[in-house]
Amino acid sequence: MNDFQFQNTTKVYFGKNQLSHLHEEVLKYGNKVLIAHGGNFIKNSSLYQNVIDELESNHIQVFELGAVEPNPRHTTVNKGVKICKENDIQTVLAIGGGSTIDCCKAIAATALSDSDNIWDLIEGKVSWKDALAVIAMPTIASTGSEMDKSCVIANVELGVKSGINGEAIRPKAAFLDPTNTFSVPPHQTACGGFDIMAHLFDMNYFVNADKYPLQFNVVETLLKTVRQQLPIAIKEPENYEARATMLWAASWALNSFCTSGFKTQASLHALEQFSSTLDLTHGLGLAILTPKWMKYLLDRDQSVANDFARFGVNVMGVEDGNDKVAVAYQAIDALQNFIKDELGLPVHLSELGIKNLPIEEMVEKATKGEKSLPRAYRQLTKEDCAHIYCMCL
Repeated sequence: MNDFQFQNTTKVYFGKNQLSHLHEEVLKYGNKVLIAHGGNFIKNSSLYQNVIDELESNHIQVFELGAVEPNPRHTTVNKGVKICKENDIQTVLAIGGGSTIDCCKAIAATALSDSDNIWDLIEGKVSWKDALAVIAMPTIASTGSEMDKSCVIANVELGVKSGINGEAIRPKAAFLDPTNTFSVPPHQTACGGFDIMAHLFDMNYFVNADKYPLQFNVVETLLKTVRQQLPIAIKEPENYEARATMLWAASWALNSFCTSGFKTQASLHALEQFSSTLDLTHGLGLAILTPKWMKYLLDRDQSVANDFARFGVNVMGVEDGNDKVAVAYQAIDALQNFIKDELGLPVHLSELGIKNLPIEEMVEKATKGEKSLPRAYRQLTKEDCAHIYCMCL
């Protein structure tokens, strides 16, 4: 196991009746807060009004940033930075999904930097080490950004997504109320749930390294749990236990515990360029991509068979057998069928009316201009990446 340092300082308020503690967390840092959200759906909800009432009844001044995009844009971040700097705001509160939380993290870091442009921090033109306090209130089980120390921001002008990473932007507190996820439609629930699985695949399940028993077994249990509970959350949107399990699983997939001692190899997230290139939902892009990536690897390199077979048997319920290659192929089929039949998601881009891809552009983004995919589970050249993208059509 590699040497590591572990710290997660996010205080979690989990459950139906925790909102009354929100003012306590905000007032630790000051009496001004910027609330960021995605738009009218949140603003017209009872949750939003309850948050406003909780803050204003405790003499906290509220500012607002709405219309945060599903792939948050650097220009939106910069709007939030301007509000914070002009009004001496101390805390940024995110109400929404991972995109809103990521946006708030970027605002928090830039607001205490010598720049008004988050992209200066991302490109390393301006250094940063501190950030305003971030409080997260996720309304979907997905990215796990509520306990994570990184964020991803889109620059539409450049056609790229990138981000920053550091303890200062890990949320100080997170309010996880499963009832806030009841109204998430089945499609978005499915996309968010698969994003959780992809984090687990990438961070520490499909890694070209030793499998440390504690972390690896926790990851496998999380995968199995999501596989079991996600279809229930889709079919029974107000099933509290299923929604609660998914929300807590999202946090644990990316809160740094499972990655302790690993050199993570985020092949799938590097390859998932559909969201930045086609403005596709990130989790959907991962759902389309993952089985194709697995099949491409197995077709050319049977050394992955044991890993894929174990996934099939322990997570997807495939029957074990002596022929691990055959079991591995069954695992891939089981995953694709799960995505299509139980999650109700498309498994090819053509089902979305997408018949052509800017493959060269996507390959360059995935490889970051290098000859092959950086830090991959198995090395993928630019040509390999292009083949996988073609399989997704």
